[in-house]
Formats: sequence, structure tokens, C-alpha cells
Amino acid sequence: MTRMTAPAVVAAKGVRKLPMLTAYDYAAARLAEAAGIDLLLVGDSLAMVVLGHEDTLSVTMEEMLHHVRAVSRGAQKALVIADMPFMSYQTSVSEAVTNAGRFLKEGRAGAVKLEGGREVAPQVRAMVAAGIPVFGHVGLTPQHVAALGGFKVQSKTAKDAAELFADAMALAEAGCSGVVLECIPAPVAAAVTKALPVPTIGIGAGPDCDGQVLVFHDVLGLYDRIHPKFVKQYAALGKSAVDALTQYAQAVTKGTFPGPEHVFSMAPEACDAFLSMIAAAASEETTDQSDPKQPASNP
Repeated sequence: MTRMTAPAVVAAKGVRKLPMLTAYDYAAARLAEAAGIDLLLVGDSLAMVVLGHEDTLSVTMEEMLHHVRAVSRGAQKALVIADMPFMSYQTSVSEAVTNAGRFLKEGRAGAVKLEGGREVAPQVRAMVAAGIPVFGHVGLTPQHVAALGGFKVQSKTAKDAAELFADAMALAEAGCSGVVLECIPAPVAAAVTKALPVPTIGIGAGPDCDGQVLVFHDVLGLYDRIHPKFVKQYAALGKSAVDALTQYAQAVTKGTFPGPEHVFSMAPEACDAFLSMIAAAASEETTDQSDPKQPASNP
């Protein structure tokens, strides 16, 4: 498998389905890539599943860059996509391009992702013109959770679905290499997927999208604060981890860890010499303390 690139993503449209997964560190990137994941999204969801925030709004550019660098070091073939955090691209086109460029230059990502529709098309065009591959994101956009009134399914009315369709088309026309569709009715996602010239990546958007994305911690059962309907848990590693860590804690308290197989030894003569040295040093110290030198007399 050669390195996945943004043009390769576009070329996969209608040819094969694209698996995407979030990753937040070196180890996760290595595991996901070994499993055949094409696209690694360093999502701002790390604010919740890694940093413990209630939503994605609090994560900063510096925090995102830290994690993007780690994932990029672990990914040898997958395309690393950096999620642009809240207020890193909304205030101006110039700031958006600068921050997106940092993810490629400093983070070594291969692309960036941003939320929004027609309102962010100018930023997308400017980024693409600067040589920065971009992925869009419409539907349930977590950075707009305050305006949306919570994490809810979007585009349930004909009017709202038409608005989303127009937003997705605008992102593709602006140069996006793909568009994430989150938490929207499956028929809406199917219509958008059919119309768009670039791949759609679904999360809670039905089976007709060109690819699917889930959060690393959700797939493996490592995050239990929320349980979205669209998540399929493929393992219960959280429970397995607690069981393993409990065994470790009990072994330490009982004194059964470390065992003989976990320790390092030294030659008996070296050990005897070492013990003799510290015994002699302790004896000298005891002698010095029991017979302190008399202070010098004043002339």
C-alpha cells in the first residue's frame, strides 16, 4: 500500500469504500494503520475523549498540533487529516490559511478538515489555492453545538435537507477533497453522495456514503460518557483494561509483582563487594558522628 493522498481519496469515489478512524497519538495511528484504515482524522473530539471536556469547543491549536504531530509520526501510509479547532478559521480567511498551513508544516498532516457549509467556502478556496487539501463537514457540526441546541440529528425537514445539500455542493465546488456527513437521515446522505463529485464520509448518515468514520475510543469501547445510536462497538477494551489494571494493583499490594522473571541480577562477587562498600561507608559515618572534631580555639 502506497501513501494515501487527497487526490487518491477523490479517485476512490465510486471505486471502493473508504474507512476513516479518529486517532490521537502514535500508538493509535500504528494500530489503525495495521488494520488497513485509509484515513486518520485527528479530530477535535480529542477534547472529549482524551482531555475530558464536555464538548469540542475548548481544544486549542497548540493542543491539536501536539496530537497531529504524534499521529503523523505513527502513520506511514494513511492520510492524516487535522481537524481545525473552534475559532481557528472562522474569523478571517487569512487566519484560516495560516492555521491550516501550520498543520501541514508543523504537524506533518496531509490535509485539514473544517466544519460549515457555504459560509466557509471562501476559506476552503484560499486553503486549496495555497496548496492545502481540505475536507468539509456538514450536518451535525459539533463546534456549533451551542447554536444547534445539543447533539441532535440534522436535516430532518425538506427545507433543512435542501440547505445541507447546497452546503455540500458549495464545499465540493470550493475544492474540498471530501465531505463528512454527520447525523443526517440516510436518504439525504444518499442524495448528497450521488450528486457530489468527491467522496462523502458518513458518521450516522447511513450506508450509502463513500466511506465511514467512527471515533477510535467508541469502536474499542474505551469511552462511556455518551453512546450515540450510530456507533458500533467492535470490542470492550475498557472493561478488559480495568480488569488488567486491577490485577496489576492487587499484585503490587500483595507483593507478588515483580516476580523473579522481572528482575535483574548481578554477579555474586560484585554484589558482595557492593554490600561491603556501603557497610564500610556506614561504619565510617557512625564513627564520625560519635567522635566529632573539637572546634578550633580562639586565639
